[in-house]
Amino acid sequence: QMQLVESGGGLVQAGGSLRLSCAASGRTFSDYTMAWFRQAPGKEREFVAQIIWTTGTTFHADSVKGRFTVSRDNAKNTVYLQMNSLKPEDTAVYFCAAAVGRRYSSSPRVYDTWGQGTQVSISS
Repeated sequence: QMQLVESGGGLVQAGGSLRLSCAASGRTFSDYTMAWFRQAPGKEREFVAQIIWTTGTTFHADSVKGRFTVSRDNAKNTVYLQMNSLKPEDTAVYFCAAAVGRRYSSSPRVYDTWGQGTQVSISS
């Protein structure tokens, strides 16, 4: 079983930056897809970005394209989410998720391993 641990959340002013990290441990596979989701109070979980572990292929939601960048460090088994030009509407709990294989999907149902989440709060 894979375990995911997120870190890097916090409170920043609008226009600022944060970098989230997601460290993976435990059982690994030859390939998997890592993704970031977020969930604001009273709202559904929303796809943010994904990356295919072996190829580094990425996909970002339109709402964050040009501001957020997902990346990974194979040696550290860690996925990152660099968030720039943050807006108050980016405020949410951010979750890291994993799925075995190459899964080109923004649906949370595809991902079967989740981290505990990290709070990101943006003040105006």
